[in-house]
Amino acid sequence: MNETHENRLKRIWMRSKYRGIREMDLILQQFCKDHLEDMDDAALTLYDALLYENDQDLYQWVTGQVETPEKFRALVHDISLTFNRT
Repeated sequence: MNETHENRLKRIWMRSKYRGIREMDLILQQFCKDHLEDMDDAALTLYDALLYENDQDLYQWVTGQVETPEKFRALVHDISLTFNRT
């Protein structure tokens, strides 16, 4: 995909903001406000991949109800810190 960095951030922001589950909208919006601008390409790629996961799964991972898959574990931990702060 030939996408500018700015467009990538906008797309990721929109996908974070409009998830389908209001709780995930709020959690991911706050996470993006706190971290999106500072993420490098590798972190953005991983976060973008996470956004393709099912909202129900994401919510259970972030809230600690279900163990997070290894590839997303550190990222979900960071997101859960946002969740626990709100």
